Amino acid sequence: MAWQTFAGCCLTVANSFSLISGEIAIYSDRRDFLALGFSGLALSELLARVDSDKRDPSFDGGLHHKAKVRRVIQIFLNGGMSQMDTFDFKPQLEKRHGQTVDVGLKATATGTPGPLMKSPFKWRQAGKSGRWVTDVFPHIAGYVDDMAFLMAMQSKSNVHGPASYLQNTGFLMPGFPSAGSWISYALGRLTDDLPAFIVMPDMRGLPYNGMGNFSAGFLPISHQGTPVNPSSPAPIPDLQPSAGIKFISSAATMDGLKLLGEMNQKFADERLGDSRLQARVESYELAARMQLAAPEVFDLARETAFIHESYGTSRPGADGSFSRNCLLARRFVERGVRFVQVWSGAGGPKNNWDNHSNIPTELPPIARQVDQPVAALLMDLKARGLFADTLVVFTTEFGRMPFTQSGVGRDHNGGTFVTWLAGAGIKAGVSYGESDEFSHLAMANKTTCYDLYATILHLMGIDHEKLSVRHNGIDRRLTDVHGEVIKPILA
Repeated sequence: MAWQTFAGCCLTVANSFSLISGEIAIYSDRRDFLALGFSGLALSELLARVDSDKRDPSFDGGLHHKAKVRRVIQIFLNGGMSQMDTFDFKPQLEKRHGQTVDVGLKATATGTPGPLMKSPFKWRQAGKSGRWVTDVFPHIAGYVDDMAFLMAMQSKSNVHGPASYLQNTGFLMPGFPSAGSWISYALGRLTDDLPAFIVMPDMRGLPYNGMGNFSAGFLPISHQGTPVNPSSPAPIPDLQPSAGIKFISSAATMDGLKLLGEMNQKFADERLGDSRLQARVESYELAARMQLAAPEVFDLARETAFIHESYGTSRPGADGSFSRNCLLARRFVERGVRFVQVWSGAGGPKNNWDNHSNIPTELPPIARQVDQPVAALLMDLKARGLFADTLVVFTTEFGRMPFTQSGVGRDHNGGTFVTWLAGAGIKAGVSYGESDEFSHLAMANKTTCYDLYATILHLMGIDHEKLSVRHNGIDRRLTDVHGEVIKPILA
């Protein structure tokens, strides 16, 4: 798979060539860039914004009320985590294992429901809160007293594509801004050297919907997620020039920048309503600064042996990659990235949480990918004092059925699933909501992605009903026309 950033957020920079609005652009080092810039107006606007950011209460105090959270790390489990095999213990499911229950013909997404199936994994009560957790999460179980569980999450869809869009953007269809984009748009960057919104997909591939999950939709495209692949020799493609380019001199670069600035200004003057050029210019300006910042961020050799051992960064394959991504998530938020999304599982029929065929053999490997590093991330954030203003969100697009499929697999279930939150502003060791006796449908205190994001925005000092953008005659927002702050889980 070709790892590359998309239009408006591509980072092809530094002594290399790229096309902007049909013209050739040549880039310089950071000093030359600051001396001349890609566009006089764009650079002056950027610097003015950076200066004002130091005084703007929206960055530290919140847009509408005092913020408790400055940064978010979202762990997204691609494919649909099975709640009754992880966090949602149901004694009745244990007792009625093997029985057939009529739930209607439309209960499942891809097949006819079989008999009830208890979890094949051993349940244990963990922490002072007594949270039930199966043995697929032995490390995460050690931190349940730091978490608030949403035990009755629901989705409008039990199909991966729409459900993933819904859980990331608040809408079932493509074309809408993702949560990270809304937060970037509302609050801007905490640092001038790194993007506000960074995405680290599974090393094995992009999730369902590809980059649509990280899109800025109709917001200015500079707020799209910047995907990086830390497992690649070049985590951010083309950040540094090719070793084979010998003909770019400092003088030629300066001449090219001057010409480019004039061309960009003329282009922008003729298209005042088009944000794409401005977003592209800003992305290149940011990329020039990232030439200095990014290598340090990705240099995990700076971390201690204890940290590497805690995260499991030396584990082989995708497990080690996810471990390094979690460690990098801490390093990103430590350096001012607003929203970091870490994905577990690629799109497709395998290597994810979509366990249709065999729960006993398919769930443990993907759970093992996240268990140790997510627990280490919580430990690390707490040890560094980052837990006080960072929110960790652990979620998926939907749950799975309590009935068998294909023998010992489980089908998609939008009726109920589990999400947990930990960190700033969260009441630790609590749960909210309850599913039915089999964990088939949410029953009490149901919550949705709208409530989840209303709560996240609230913690970041944003009233979700006030954060809106008029698009095609409609005032759009992340929570659509829904959503309530989940106050029982707030500290």
